[in-house]
Amino acid sequence: MNSFVHKTLVVQLQAGATSRCPVLAHLSYDAADPFAVTAVFSHDGRVLARWRLDREMLTDGLGRPVGVGDVRLRPVSTGRWEELRMELLGDARSDGGCQRAVVFAWAPALAAFLRETREVVPPGREELRIDDFLADVVGGA
Repeated sequence: MNSFVHKTLVVQLQAGATSRCPVLAHLSYDAADPFAVTAVFSHDGRVLARWRLDREMLTDGLGRPVGVGDVRLRPVSTGRWEELRMELLGDARSDGGCQRAVVFAWAPALAAFLRETREVVPPGREELRIDDFLADVVGGA
């Protein structure tokens, strides 16, 4: 069985109070890192941002608001569209604020991606490799 899932979605980056522009979200899931989904956002071949998101949090965010701190998710319904609103807070700016992006993903497409990840590693069957984790922590210190 394949231990890797990849999907590219067109998502909407909110630029300002109301306008949105399309960007690509390259989502990937690797059974070797079973709790995380990597999202790489790009436009015109340029990587805008890379985020590691919690798989369970993404799943929960499709149904209810979740998250505090750097990542906040909530479902949004516009009548015809079901979306996941992702607010991502990044590095500090020189003015004391922080980088911030709001991205809207079509919920059915994201849900389909998450279903594929659950076929690779069902929830509750994730394995945490403590030795690898400790080696990363000690090596990065």
